[in-house]
Amino acid sequence: MDTPRIRILATGGTIAGSAGSAIERGYRPGQIGVAELLGAAETLGLDAAFAGRDIAAIGSQDIGWPQWDALHREIVAAMADDGVDGVIVTHGTDTAEETAFLLDLTLPAGKPVVLVGAMRPADAVGSDGMRNLANAVRVAGDTAAAGRGVLVVMSDQVFAAIDVRKAATGGAEAFRGFPRGPIGNVTPTSLDWFGPPDRSGRGARFAWPDALPKVAILHAYAGMDADAVGCSLGNGAAGLVLAGLGQGNAPGPVIEALAISGVPVVRSSRVDQGSVDRNLEVDDDRYGFVAARGLGPAKSRILLQVLLASGMRDPARMQEEFDRR
Repeated sequence: MDTPRIRILATGGTIAGSAGSAIERGYRPGQIGVAELLGAAETLGLDAAFAGRDIAAIGSQDIGWPQWDALHREIVAAMADDGVDGVIVTHGTDTAEETAFLLDLTLPAGKPVVLVGAMRPADAVGSDGMRNLANAVRVAGDTAAAGRGVLVVMSDQVFAAIDVRKAATGGAEAFRGFPRGPIGNVTPTSLDWFGPPDRSGRGARFAWPDALPKVAILHAYAGMDADAVGCSLGNGAAGLVLAGLGQGNAPGPVIEALAISGVPVVRSSRVDQGSVDRNLEVDDDRYGFVAARGLGPAKSRILLQVLLASGMRDPARMQEEFDRR
């Protein structure tokens, strides 16, 4: 097999972070550029040829449209380049699931695209960054990774973008998948897939938008009133996602306010995992709501933004998109 040619696009995050001490808890993300990351990767003896580019040097809490637009453009170019076999995006962990899902919705399921990060900065004792990067190289260079959509590699596991989420604030094994868990296990020297590619030959689900409309997430809580709905609308929200109680519920006044908001409303859940099913606790047909199904609030927001950007506003059609995998 020929040596895989990997394009690495760096955005910052903990994988590029520095604490200035092996035991210091605090650190600054995005301190290590792609050239230094590539230099470190080349010392590992990986069977791959690297080229890289810095897209950003930020913590992923600050990532947004400018970085997403640049990433998408670079990945599309890499996919069209016969000299590139796979793409790796180094990324902070806080919003990796959102970036991965947005790219997954708007890229064809062709060459492997892998997001990777770290839970500990590069100079911390027990740093996981280089192992995760070596694992990502193993995945991005594997021909069997094609046709699976955008992937996320963390803690010796491979997750599909639609399933992955950050489920813990700390610890190297902070990532989980729902409704599927990991779809593969990986180490720097091995890769085991748990099934065949399920999206081979599929084009992009949606065209890349010119911009993403504003969508707000409302976190439900006991005693919540309807003020948050009005505030979000007053700030220009074109759609609303309810991070609801349990099965996506909220106090009666909130549900009523959402029903007359005049914008598309998606019911998700603040619970860590589980499906929000249609018409189970809330009469979605009556209110014109969309049930998020297996998507949490963050991904529900991304999908709703993409749907609105594509001109879709009909709740029934939106529900079909939330039902898809």
